[in-house]
Amino acid sequence: MAASISGAHTCYPSAAVARRGGGRRCAVVRSSLATSSPAKCKPLGMRIGNQWTELQGARDWDGLLNPLDGALRGELVRYGEFVRAAYASFDFDGGAPSYGSCRFPRCSLLRRSGLPETGYQVTRLLHAASTSAPSWLSCSSSYIGYVAVCDDEDEIERLGRRDVVLAFRGTATCSEWVDNFKSTLTHLPPRSGDGEAAPPMVESGFWRLFTTPGKAHSSLQQQVRGEVKRIINEYGGKGMPPLSITLTGHSLGAALAVLTAYDITTNSPMQHHGDDDAPAPPMVTAVSFGGPRVGNAAFRRRLEESGGKVLRVVNSNDIVTKVPGFSVDDDCGGAREDAPAKWKPRLPRWLVSKMGWEYSDVGRELRLCSQGDTARNVVASHDLDLYLKLVAACTD
Repeated sequence: MAASISGAHTCYPSAAVARRGGGRRCAVVRSSLATSSPAKCKPLGMRIGNQWTELQGARDWDGLLNPLDGALRGELVRYGEFVRAAYASFDFDGGAPSYGSCRFPRCSLLRRSGLPETGYQVTRLLHAASTSAPSWLSCSSSYIGYVAVCDDEDEIERLGRRDVVLAFRGTATCSEWVDNFKSTLTHLPPRSGDGEAAPPMVESGFWRLFTTPGKAHSSLQQQVRGEVKRIINEYGGKGMPPLSITLTGHSLGAALAVLTAYDITTNSPMQHHGDDDAPAPPMVTAVSFGGPRVGNAAFRRRLEESGGKVLRVVNSNDIVTKVPGFSVDDDCGGAREDAPAKWKPRLPRWLVSKMGWEYSDVGRELRLCSQGDTARNVVASHDLDLYLKLVAACTD
């Protein structure tokens, strides 16, 4: 399928099918607000071992996005299917006592969510808590995603490393919706030696979900730290296959994936302290589908300096990717040649900053364009299934 080029972004039209009765052609998607049967997924079979670091962003995906590289396209769809499994395994039945929990046990989660042959095994379920809504309105703590480790030798050989996936679903509960609208920026806890004039800040609602402990579990931040540390200790030694950590999510889950990438790469157990005999820390990459903005320019700089890589898959018709706040970069240095021109807010910058709405888009962006009915449908434009169809429709 041909791609239309708009500025520095590649705009790929959505796959279209004919209406019954021979009517005009339009994009057909399922709403993410309704449950749907997950797609069957089998390993793609493409051996990427000799280029896995580039596909994970070692060179910031230079030369891979326009046109979209075939191997990268397959990896994006594969990680999107892991996110779909996080949705499929969530209990959406608001009238059931199990509402907000995971429908399946860890050992069969991927298979029962429609991914029977991934070569990965779920090692931990992840939960997020919120205090933004009263307990009678919504569950205050819910299943938000999972950690899965590649344990199949053939898949490890195909990938060129042992991959660890942390997949996060999007907004599903009332309390999460409330947190989504807490769009002002809040300061991150200071680190020793910090001397930045503009400290890192992130959206307060996302940070609350990430750091609030629940009644039956620790905070999402502590759950991730504990599991990542355990996995590195078990699989990160000398003589073991290289280790990568891939965070992926849709909507709210995309924001949590970026926050998690920041926390992992800036957390002390991940730092390389100059010991030449110690194995290098795992490569950390976030793959974001339809994600909102997360933090300010200082947050973006620190994430990049820590080695974290972020690839944002964006539908140009998706309003969620344009909020919260205003995208303002304060870099004095030159931007990449293929970087998009930043939209300048109509409000004075001092007012935007005072209101706590001074955000910065993080990482690299793959911009897609849906067409037809979905371009005018706010819900459909944000749908994860549409995102995966748009990516799959891209051609070299």
